[in-house]
Amino acid sequence: MFALKTLRRQTGAPALPALRLLAAAALAMTLAACSKPAPKAEDVRPVRAIVLASSNVDVNAEFSGEVVARVTSQLGFRVGGKIVERNVEVGTVVKRGQVLMRLDPQDLQLSQAQGKASLNSAQTNRDLARAELKRYQELRDKNFVSQAVLDSKDAAYKAAQAQVEAAQAAYRGQANQSGYASLLADGDGVITRIDAEVGQVVSPGTPVAVLARNGDREVVIGIPEDKVDTMRRVKNVVVRLWADPKQALPGKIREVSPVADPATRTYLAKVTIPNAPEALLGMTAVVQFASTTATPQIRVPLTALFNEKSQSSVWVVENGAVKLVNVTVGGVAGNDLLLSSGVKEGQTVVTAGVNLLKPGQKVSILGAEMAAPAKADPVITAGAAK
Repeated sequence: MFALKTLRRQTGAPALPALRLLAAAALAMTLAACSKPAPKAEDVRPVRAIVLASSNVDVNAEFSGEVVARVTSQLGFRVGGKIVERNVEVGTVVKRGQVLMRLDPQDLQLSQAQGKASLNSAQTNRDLARAELKRYQELRDKNFVSQAVLDSKDAAYKAAQAQVEAAQAAYRGQANQSGYASLLADGDGVITRIDAEVGQVVSPGTPVAVLARNGDREVVIGIPEDKVDTMRRVKNVVVRLWADPKQALPGKIREVSPVADPATRTYLAKVTIPNAPEALLGMTAVVQFASTTATPQIRVPLTALFNEKSQSSVWVVENGAVKLVNVTVGGVAGNDLLLSSGVKEGQTVVTAGVNLLKPGQKVSILGAEMAAPAKADPVITAGAAK
């Protein structure tokens, strides 16, 4: 009261507005003290999960590659020279012994003529030495010459005979060189590449054409490091062409490189297609690997496993919350685990963020996928196409 009177004396204004202001402030403080705190929002953690499904498909993988001939020959001249004739193009079907290219034979023919002349000269010297030896043998029989003279004539004849043999070998070699002026196909097949043209001078052994021989065809593929051992054990292999995906051809792994490619870090594998049509050469194909197990298996990614106190577990989602379930790992298949007990088909299992969860925690699933591998195409046993 004293304060109001003092305020009135100092300001000369009524004290009622100030009183109302003080009362409003006191009421606000009272209401704030009596109000309850806002409820805390429930922690819902987003996770990724899969719906478990069992399957007896053990391996289901696909790799693309190119269809090539099992035997491919890089053809080249055995002598050097200038190409004067080319009788084939890329894609030409050739037979064994067919002439593909020719070199200018002039220098080779001159060398052959020189070899023939040397042989004739050696034969003439041999004939003269033989006739002289015969005369001296008659003189020796009459004791007109000594044995030493006869021995020298015999040695001269033998030397002349050796020169003839050497000249014959040289002549045959020159004749072969002349024959090498023609490049012949060493088997039936098709020309897949031409590396030289008319007028080009080539050295001996330089590849000038590539011949893909008739016979089995193969698909060359690259298998990743983590799957190469598994693919080696697969027996049922199916090859499908991109040009005709409905046609399935039986395949067989013929060769797997023992070392990885330094650039791609994949292992080169060759899958043979027995009795394949010749038209497949050069096409793109997909090699499918598929095998089955005796009993269905449940697979989960490695990221789904939660280890605590040497016990393997997974987080199972039920009614929007997670619970920890102990499981038994039956094996490993690539980047997946094979679970033999603890879970069953149809359950939802967390695959990402397992180390940040606690029992009973609410979760929201970002995306659910089926854990079972995709259904494989009908498996074709080698030798029986569907």
